[in-house]
Amino acid sequence: MDEKYFTSYIYPDDLEKQVLYPIVTASGKEITRGYPIHPRPFERIDHPHHVGLWLNFGDVNGLDFWNNSFAIKPEEKHRYGSIKFREIVKTDPKTGTLITRSDWVNNDGEVLLHEKSTFVFSEENGIRTIDRTTELTAQREVTFTENKEGLLGLRMDRAFEEPATEPGRFLDANGNVTEVPVLNNEGVNGVYRNAEGLTGGDVWGKRSPWVALRAEKEGEVITVVMFDHPDNPYYPAWSHARGYGLFAMNNLAGRAVDKDAPSVKITLNEGEKITFRHRVVIGGDLSDA
Repeated sequence: MDEKYFTSYIYPDDLEKQVLYPIVTASGKEITRGYPIHPRPFERIDHPHHVGLWLNFGDVNGLDFWNNSFAIKPEEKHRYGSIKFREIVKTDPKTGTLITRSDWVNNDGEVLLHEKSTFVFSEENGIRTIDRTTELTAQREVTFTENKEGLLGLRMDRAFEEPATEPGRFLDANGNVTEVPVLNNEGVNGVYRNAEGLTGGDVWGKRSPWVALRAEKEGEVITVVMFDHPDNPYYPAWSHARGYGLFAMNNLAGRAVDKDAPSVKITLNEGEKITFRHRVVIGGDLSDA
């Protein structure tokens, strides 16, 4: 059996959510940004809530789960939600399965949603796969309102960013401006593409069953792909992929990213649940096929 490292499921208290971090290729190269856990030279130090691979959302009963981090001032915390780890339900090394339970809570610790997440990790011919199935069960009436900040997010290593030629300014869910300075572009060569053939920044805000990000790192071509599942709400998802290293797929974005999109709003009564399924593939120079 191959015992090479793949990733870790971590849940430190100061992250406000659980993440897979770091994530490495079959050859051992990290695809995730180091900051804020293990910063590396020439990395951007923006958006401290972008850590590894995670799933949350920017508007659940008016609470922002996406942007919460140690950077939020205590007097502002009431506007944010957190995901609290509860238990490891099951691990099965033979099938690569990990099942966890968590709670989506407000700043007073009141539970909005129970989360059960099933991860299946696999590798075949040097291509690694993460399948994540997330079941969210309402503990009271819960409403998801269209928001660009979601849903499955991955913050990439510097090699996967687009080369920066000028300072970038990005708005978060609350309209706050994040200044992204020009950095050292050596080895920075990421290119997005989607199933419809769009590339680069054109993939942002577009719906597609998959989006790929390709880069060369330390002499190796690496492609990372996010797949939406046909059974997910509002399939295919909108891309929330940015040139500065945020790679995300959002089933609940709607008009927050595309004024011509259908209205997105999901309300769960107590006891009702919603399920999201996504796949992340990490391989070499992968073709569209």
